[in-house]
Amino acid sequence: MLSNASFISGDMIGVLSVYIYVGLLLLLCTVALKERPFFGRKFLHFMVGNIIFLLPLFDTRRAMVLYAAFPFVILTFLISESSPLEITSKLSSKGHDLGLFYYAISWTVLAFFFFETPEVIAIGIAAMSYGDGMAGYVGKKYGKYKFSLLPSCEKSLEGSMTMFVTTFAVIPFILLYFGVNMPALYVIFVVSLSATVIEAVIGRGFDNLTIAILTAIIYYTMVHSVV
Repeated sequence: MLSNASFISGDMIGVLSVYIYVGLLLLLCTVALKERPFFGRKFLHFMVGNIIFLLPLFDTRRAMVLYAAFPFVILTFLISESSPLEITSKLSSKGHDLGLFYYAISWTVLAFFFFETPEVIAIGIAAMSYGDGMAGYVGKKYGKYKFSLLPSCEKSLEGSMTMFVTTFAVIPFILLYFGVNMPALYVIFVVSLSATVIEAVIGRGFDNLTIAILTAIIYYTMVHSVV
């Protein structure tokens, strides 16, 4: 069992680092970018992914799940349009109402199941934040060739290509950061392609929940099946 000193030196630093980082992002997006709330939400969606670089600070699953990740599930729901309280944030009212809420759930679930393999958590979050974030921006700004794999889910070829390329490019950097051996190239290819397909078929908002969790599961399954 970890001592109180261990919690202070490890988990406490991790929890405080997460709160400080996310707090600064929220402040930037709600104050400095208050005239452009949609852009602020997209910026938050992308930048909150940098939480993956704080994962090595945590010593215990309990601290990451209960003290760092789960509180944001409550917070993001309370500031959404679905909240019973009238404290809706502009960051939630523009775009996907429950997008940030699903985002927080994803991290909580990944932290619970994959705490011992933080690179798996990081790959799932990165696919959701960097991959989906860039895909949404490119698709909205430059998307010309539209397609729909499902009737209610229109995507652009440019956005999907950006999703694939971004995810494919970021996975090796994540593995390098966490000091994990690089898998076969086809594993990264399949994981990136899977993330792209998931993003293309899942309805808006829910992709924040499914991309991270399913991408992480696919990566974990492929790596362990290969081994």
